[in-house]
Amino acid sequence: MLGVCLRSETEIIYFDEPTSALDPELIGEVLAVMMQLAKEGMTMVVVTHEMGFARAVADRVIFMDGGRIIEEGRQEDIFDQPKEERTKQFLARIQKENV
Repeated sequence: MLGVCLRSETEIIYFDEPTSALDPELIGEVLAVMMQLAKEGMTMVVVTHEMGFARAVADRVIFMDGGRIIEEGRQEDIFDQPKEERTKQFLARIQKENV
């Protein structure tokens, strides 16, 4: 499906957990293609738990919990200075798990 999008004149690509259930090698390949698309200026809407990827390529981030938008803004604001307590809790937990 991604190949079809890349060959057409698609303006926006939507990804819903594109790396879920993939082995680590495939995750890297998928993220590399998506990073290249971002560098080329492709607009993407991505639902992901890959925070490193989101931080690297996102212009804007929407943090959701329980189907509700908790916080949204520029990626540097959300990751470096979150305003909402739930966002802070989530990011603190992710940082502990990645140490």
